[in-house]
Parts: sequence; structure tokens; C-alpha cells
Amino acid sequence: MRDAYFIEPATGPGPGVLVIHSWWGLNDGTRAFCDALADEGFSVLAPDLFDGEVPTTLEDAETALATLDINEAASLLLASVNALRALTADPRAPIGAVGFAMGASWALWLSARLPDSVAAVVAYYGTQHIDFDDSQSEYLLHAAALDPIASTDEMAQTEAWLGLAGRPVTSHVYDDVAHNFAEAGAPDYDAEAAALAWERTVDFLRSHPPVTPED
Repeated sequence: MRDAYFIEPATGPGPGVLVIHSWWGLNDGTRAFCDALADEGFSVLAPDLFDGEVPTTLEDAETALATLDINEAASLLLASVNALRALTADPRAPIGAVGFAMGASWALWLSARLPDSVAAVVAYYGTQHIDFDDSQSEYLLHAAALDPIASTDEMAQTEAWLGLAGRPVTSHVYDDVAHNFAEAGAPDYDAEAAALAWERTVDFLRSHPPVTPED
């Protein structure tokens, strides 16, 4: 059975946010990000796409991504959305999804695949070029100016795809930072840029009624 990390506010279930890790796996940084979201009032689930593997080198991370079974990962994420909704304050309400790099691509995909279940997506330096016509989500994109993997041009293309579908989207480019800048423990982590992106992420999730915690 695949592992996952679930945490809810100390006061009880809140609105749901699915967190999807990057090629660094379900590591301590991802768990800490989930904990911080719970402190903000959200019930948070982070599925483990790598089945316990936590890469510590770039080579290991690339290998983990290359060997990922796409169909198995898709099934796990679809099931995770349903599981999380059942654990929230209102199981009828849609959730938010936050993804990093490959996780951002998956979060974007989920919003198109499950339009009635996902209402808000935060994509950290990850792209997706699919048809978003069925999506009901609003989007926040975080791009790194020095990113050789999810370049600002590619992020702009994703933004254009969302615009063509008429979806509301806000995009931020962070200067002088590279891929994985928002992930604590990653080689290119930048605390200042990560803190700004975090503030924008929480404000975005709170500003969307389907996933806004009650006061």
C-alpha cells in the first residue's frame, strides 16, 4: 500500500488541499509544507508517488521520475482526491491542489480531469499543455526566472492554455532563483523567494470560497 501524509487543523477538519511532491519525493520539506498549511486551517493530504523513495541526489531524483509508472501515479492521485474530500469539513466541496515541478504538472492535470472536485490550483514551476476547457479551477503559477526545466517561456505557454479556456490565472516570476527554489532542502532553495511564494499561495487559497476555511 502506498504511503501518504495527512494532517488536519488542531481544531478539526478544514477545507482540503492536496499537495503533490516534486522529484525529491515525500520528504521532510514536503511534510513541513503540509504542516504549515494545516496551521492555516486546511486539511492536507500528500500522496507518495515514489512509494517510500526519497532521492537525495539529482541523479537519483531523475531516475525516480524516469521510472515512475504514469498510469499508477494517475490512479493514486485520482483516488487521493476522493479520499481527501471525505476527510474535509464538507465532503461535498471541491478541494485545492498545490504541486511542485512534476507535482505541479499533475495538479494541473487533475483540475482538467476532475473539474467538479478541484477548484483552485497552485503550480510551482511546473507546466501542462492540455485542454483545460472542462476545468472549473482558478490558478496561481509560480515561475523561476533561472529555471532550465520549466522555463518562463514554458510557464507562459501554460498560462496561455489556461487563458484560452477562459480560466482565471495569476502568474508570478521570481528573479534570480532556479528550479525547486521553494522546496526546503532542495539544492536551489531560496528562503526569501520561498517565503514570498508561500504568502501568495496561502492568500490565493483563502481567497477562493470553495477552499476557504471558516473564521
